[in-house]
Amino acid sequence: MRTTKRALRRFLLETQALLETQAQGASSAEGMREQAMDMIRRLECVQIDPVAAVRPNQHLALSARMAGYEPSALEELLRGGEVFEYMANAACIIPMADYPIFEPTRRRMKERLQPAIDAIGPVAEQVLQRLEREGPLPAKAFESDERVHGYWDNVNAKTKATSHALNLLMDASSIRIVGREGNQRLFAITDRSVPAGLLREAEQIGTSGALDAVMRKYFRAYRVFEPSDSRLGWQKLSAQERRETMERHMASGLIVPVEAEGLSKPYYMLAADADRLAAHDLGAESEAAAVLETVRFLPPLDNLLWSRKRLSDLFEFDYTWEIYTPAVKRKYGYYAMPILAGDRLIGRMDPRLDKKRGSLTVELLQIDSNVEFADALRERVHQALEAFARTHGATEVAIAQFRHR
Repeated sequence: MRTTKRALRRFLLETQALLETQAQGASSAEGMREQAMDMIRRLECVQIDPVAAVRPNQHLALSARMAGYEPSALEELLRGGEVFEYMANAACIIPMADYPIFEPTRRRMKERLQPAIDAIGPVAEQVLQRLEREGPLPAKAFESDERVHGYWDNVNAKTKATSHALNLLMDASSIRIVGREGNQRLFAITDRSVPAGLLREAEQIGTSGALDAVMRKYFRAYRVFEPSDSRLGWQKLSAQERRETMERHMASGLIVPVEAEGLSKPYYMLAADADRLAAHDLGAESEAAAVLETVRFLPPLDNLLWSRKRLSDLFEFDYTWEIYTPAVKRKYGYYAMPILAGDRLIGRMDPRLDKKRGSLTVELLQIDSNVEFADALRERVHQALEAFARTHGATEVAIAQFRHR
């Protein structure tokens, strides 16, 4: 297939629910929960991250697509067992119906982590016994004076032994998160909290069938993808295995290559999406007009941003999450969120929410130098900032610094 970069990125934005105007939010908690579930199914999964300059990534990703989104909707889906948390692109919220196809990932993780679990065997066993006996418990219910080397410890052992046990058992799928209250996680025994039918299906599913199903889920989640992605299919594949996977699915007719002007190598997409892509071939329509469409702010781990190469190729936008960059070397701020205006990424904004004061401070509002920041676009960005603030509980917005370069 041949197309333009603009048509390809508009198709991508459409499939990511980032092109159309946000629909009016549901009028009831049940309606909002259903809308959130529909959005997670559409996206296939949403990445989780606890860092909250405003709200955690999963809530910002959903609120960028859903007018009136409330975090309680996602919490209810988790507590109600309609979604589960596990490794896809990274730690993600995934529809519960997909639980069986991640069985090979769970087996691989359990095999890799078993030595670490055995090393703190008595503590891990105590955690499991309490959850078996008492049912779901928050992390704070487990106290320990013993300190061990946790996931993020360097030289000194700083992590509570019970906290490390919870993390290991969760990644090995012996237990799982069944609720969240802020950053507090609620844990339960997996075999008691996943529907029995899905557990049986996970036991019976063949490895090749499960991995193929996950690969197809990846294709639907990314929509526009290429074999250099080291996360292809969310599996541990070598470069040769990735190429062979793409060739096999092309031969079967599932995926097709798509070429766009200015790109040296093709991307790939589902063959079933061909007509959807063709609908975005807008010919000579002005790109300048597109930036006057809806303005949104995307969190650093938004689904659209998963492939930095795709961002550069299709949007001509370079993005680095600077949270791990020393403060003195940061260009845009540690939580700089890309600004999407219509079908273009035009800059970044670095927000801080003060919940007690009900205020949102934009440490830096940066617009790329190649963007004509005329009055109409400027007004739309400021309106979007005010709407973003209201959505996240702030009544005041202040811009500390503006940069157009």
